[in-house]
Amino acid sequence: MNAPARVVLDTNTVVSALLFSSGRLAPILAAWQIGTFMPIVSAETTTELIRVLSYPKFKLTSVDRDELLGDYLPFCLTVRIPAKSRRIPICRDPFDRPFLKLASSGKAAYLVTGDRDLLEIGEKQPYTIVNAEEFISRLNLR
Repeated sequence: MNAPARVVLDTNTVVSALLFSSGRLAPILAAWQIGTFMPIVSAETTTELIRVLSYPKFKLTSVDRDELLGDYLPFCLTVRIPAKSRRIPICRDPFDRPFLKLASSGKAAYLVTGDRDLLEIGEKQPYTIVNAEEFISRLNLR
């Protein structure tokens, strides 16, 4: 039996799946919960997720945030990013770098994002960078 594909989900993808669990990204949430794929995280990407879930616009209490994190983090594999990590592609936005480092160090099959800068890098890496809709289609998650 093959291990599930390792997948990096950017912060916006995770937040959308968690906050709108009946929305367009519901298939991604259901798929990570049943083990169709293995989300991977690093200390830096987890910190970013916690920071974003604390934005006032979401109006989440600390209990709400903990519940949402509990719907995601237990299903994830944490990857330690080595101090001298593999070479990553040049990206205009420095906030995208942790996701590229994670995809590379974590041997991801996919990096799922809506970020145009990352999507432009596309399939030029050992992992494939796709938007959520393409990921849902490729893994036949509907």
